[in-house]
Amino acid sequence: MHGKLTAMYTRSLNLPDYSFFLFGPRGTGKTTWLREKLPDALWKNLLLDDDYLPLLGNRSLLRAEVEARAPGSWVVIDEVQRIPALLNEVHDLIARHGERYRFAMSGSSARKLRRHDVNLLAGRAIERRMLPFSSAELGKGFDLPRALAFGLLPPVVQRADYAIDILTAYVGTYLQQEIQQEALVEDVGSFHRFLKVAGIMNGELLNMSAIARDAAVARTTVERYFQILEDTLIAIRLPGWQPRLKVRERHAPKLYLFDTGVARALTGRIRDPLSDLETGKLLETLVLHELRAAISYLNCGGELCYWRSSSGLEVDFVWRCGEKSVAVEVKAGDRWQRNHGRALNTLASAGLAGRCFGVYRGPHAIKNGAALVLPCAEFLARLHAGEILQ
Repeated sequence: MHGKLTAMYTRSLNLPDYSFFLFGPRGTGKTTWLREKLPDALWKNLLLDDDYLPLLGNRSLLRAEVEARAPGSWVVIDEVQRIPALLNEVHDLIARHGERYRFAMSGSSARKLRRHDVNLLAGRAIERRMLPFSSAELGKGFDLPRALAFGLLPPVVQRADYAIDILTAYVGTYLQQEIQQEALVEDVGSFHRFLKVAGIMNGELLNMSAIARDAAVARTTVERYFQILEDTLIAIRLPGWQPRLKVRERHAPKLYLFDTGVARALTGRIRDPLSDLETGKLLETLVLHELRAAISYLNCGGELCYWRSSSGLEVDFVWRCGEKSVAVEVKAGDRWQRNHGRALNTLASAGLAGRCFGVYRGPHAIKNGAALVLPCAEFLARLHAGEILQ
């Protein structure tokens, strides 16, 4: 049944013709996608002891198996961060044989590999990202209230009746036990308290001191824990953008989690009906996810940030790529008030945003000064059609 459910949805990520890294949080479908795209590849899954232990003891075993394959063969190394030094073998194989063999290497983070002084093959492999399902991938199966309440992790979408159980296991088994088993965390109790506070702080300014106080954990420990969440792509640090930067105008980054369901599960609210109090930040989190998916799958490039003026006006998201910039303001209500577009219009009138969009849960597209305000579903459809980030 699982295979049939997986086949219901086509992922937007295209298979490169070139060796590549595929990064993404656990549970986003990296292994499933690689199995579907590369069924005949030489496969090394480093989560399995049968693959992991021999290569841990003798990395040259990989070379012997690869060089026995026919020209044009693909080689998949799943969860490559478990043996970062294995990339030295891959690097040498590519240097010796050029494109005779192509490599697909999945992992939870490029940063974790770089911490081991691994050079990510010095440009001999490109990078791709795998995220939870996007609205475009789900098509008519996308349900906004459900996406806000339970998120878009593939197992959650595919096993909707077990969404609560899956998310509870995800934040329990993976975020606590697996991270501890990787020797990243020694004090499970403090990490558990930190995770709950991180869930509550989703969408807020990143205040390490406040998190440390609320979680009853030392600030230095909080900084290390947050680094772990960033390294495993669970947390997103959204920087504040100041186009005409003055030191006094620098703003703290915002904290977002990669999935709305994971955020709610961390706070312990996953069994509760979706409340109005939660909806605003959850809709922001969902729109951020969709923006990141579009950037990844449409290969737009650029970076995301938020904007805040010295007077306190704020725009949720600004995408910048070279000379192009697009500003997006998200409101959870079904009515758009004219003052909702004030920050967008301020940004536009200053010449700092080429295009401005509002996103809300109302039924009609409307014009608000320089901003085009769209119903959420229409905005997402245009986003994935390549009509927003341009």
